[in-house]
Amino acid sequence: MLQDYQNLKNLVDSAADDVQKAAGGNKAAGTRVRKLMQDIKNAAQELRKKVLEVRSSPSETPTSPS
Repeated sequence: MLQDYQNLKNLVDSAADDVQKAAGGNKAAGTRVRKLMQDIKNAAQELRKKVLEVRSSPSETPTSPS
């Protein structure tokens, strides 16, 4: 799960330069940003699934003696 999160962070970080260029009117950079946003969406969805799997899996914490 941490690897998926790191992947998502890397994708967001890699978009920064093209976002700046797209804001300045560079159409090619805008196209790259749209593609990266789709990749980010997919990576976020994958991370979301893994978080739900962890949350819904039975807890493996030992019960404390009473």
